[in-house]
Amino acid sequence: MMNNPMNPPDIFQRELAGETISLSDPEYPKIAALITEAQHLIAEMNTGYHDPADVRALFGRLTGTNVDESFGLLPPFYSDFGKNIRVGRNVFINHACEFMDRGGITIGDDVLIGPKVNLVTINHPLDPTTRRSTYCAPIVLEKGVWLGAGVSVMPGVTIGENAVVAANAVVTQDVPANTVVGGIPARFIKHIDGSLEQRDAA
Repeated sequence: MMNNPMNPPDIFQRELAGETISLSDPEYPKIAALITEAQHLIAEMNTGYHDPADVRALFGRLTGTNVDESFGLLPPFYSDFGKNIRVGRNVFINHACEFMDRGGITIGDDVLIGPKVNLVTINHPLDPTTRRSTYCAPIVLEKGVWLGAGVSVMPGVTIGENAVVAANAVVTQDVPANTVVGGIPARFIKHIDGSLEQRDAA
């Protein structure tokens, strides 16, 4: 569908569409305001002890969405934006993860995310004259994905259903469903046999 010239897309829509966004964009203060809001909420979440219900409530405020009671997160947790994170049911996020979500992060049901995982949807141009600008691409973790400790997932990557990413891997390309990948950059290791327990990923 074509954009209505009388109602052009706002900066949030343009960013989610992959447009390069400059700090000098007239609408950039809208993004900056949400970044500041996110940092206040992150500071509150990461200060002192919060019981699981309080953590869910704070995460819901950060993302601007209702969070299912089956959702679990161990602070500290970090995000640059927050409003473009969507999580399904029975998701668990271990401590010290960083979600840079301006490009959109979608996490399906039954996903396990190990400690110190980085989900990065944002990038910068190589040209030094425009390097402070940013452009984004979404990350999708489909149902049943397991990310081991210290995994980094780069912009534009989809990790298929039930896939496992071994600890400390850097994922730069899509991962097929029901496979194990590992390394830098992450490469195929094996297919998952549903009859076997996978004990060596994280």
